[in-house]
Amino acid sequence: MSAPVLNTLLLVDDDATLRERLARALRERGYEVATAGGAYAAYELAQATPPDAIVLDLKMPDISGIEALRELLQIAPKARVLMVTGYGSIATALEAVRMGAWDYMTKPVDADQIVAALLRDPHAVEAKDAPVEQDPHSLEWMEWEHIQRVLTECDGNISKAAQVLGLHRRSLQRKLQKYPPQR
Repeated sequence: MSAPVLNTLLLVDDDATLRERLARALRERGYEVATAGGAYAAYELAQATPPDAIVLDLKMPDISGIEALRELLQIAPKARVLMVTGYGSIATALEAVRMGAWDYMTKPVDADQIVAALLRDPHAVEAKDAPVEQDPHSLEWMEWEHIQRVLTECDGNISKAAQVLGLHRRSLQRKLQKYPPQR
């Protein structure tokens, strides 16, 4: 099977510095890149010129990347969408891929990683000789992932998620206010 042709990219991120740095690096690699600071601007750009690929931030000020993903795939159904976020969790990754994202990456990301992810077949079987992960996730990280999964299953309802987790609502809110723990 031949490699896909990805000439035009739409880069959607509310962090202007990161967005422009990545756009410049992708242009240097020969891609035509349009940029948007939010979902609504991305919709307009995608309608004007449907992109081959979309790099979409998960957390944006106007609406979430998950909501934007649905609309962008209706506008450009053949586009490969790469979700990127600084707040990665297994739950959000699964939700994004289930909704049609091509792949999911946590920040920081660079142009080479983005291109590799967009060109990679996510359904390809990894090599059998791939090394076993030597640095497993910490217990705190696994707890964070579990909380995020339950919260997603409860549609973001903190009271309901706290009940499912057997925590007091305020305890869960305190845990959610912290940044994700390091691996």
